[in-house]
Amino acid sequence: MTPSTSHAWPRASADALCAAENSGRVLGIDLGDRRIGLAMSDEGRVLATPHRVLERSRDRTRDHLAIAAEVEEWGVTQVVVGLPLSLDGSVGRAAKKAITEAKQLGVVSGVPVDTYDERLTTVSAHQVLRERGVAGPDRRREVDKVAAAVLLQAWLDTQAHAGADGSPAPD
Repeated sequence: MTPSTSHAWPRASADALCAAENSGRVLGIDLGDRRIGLAMSDEGRVLATPHRVLERSRDRTRDHLAIAAEVEEWGVTQVVVGLPLSLDGSVGRAAKKAITEAKQLGVVSGVPVDTYDERLTTVSAHQVLRERGVAGPDRRREVDKVAAAVLLQAWLDTQAHAGADGSPAPD
């Protein structure tokens, strides 16, 4: 698997993985140093919607438990974590950190966790908010969950166009 593709970090049983493969809500996560943006898909895995922003605590375990609570509350069957690759597609320090955190989230949440290229999602989120007239502090409060929705929608679209074995669907 190349760095620009997604990485699966399954931590649930084989039965749970099969059941989760194509159904149920997906939680998209934009991990930041100060905030964690969350987005949620519909159960049909068609549409991503900004959900909420969690303020980072100084305790990563506490942050992961807060995300696991969202997984439980909303019946999430898959998590997708943004992978901040370098612009050239390489895995740098930030991406390695996200991969480590994604693995930890898989253990805590008990659902499969995938990573997905998030390059330029925050730029896209700022553009969407600017077009909607959201500025200043309001934009800063919203941008992380909108970035998570941009990331999640891209992942959903990729999944919808992939074959059962993960290969691109025929035209």
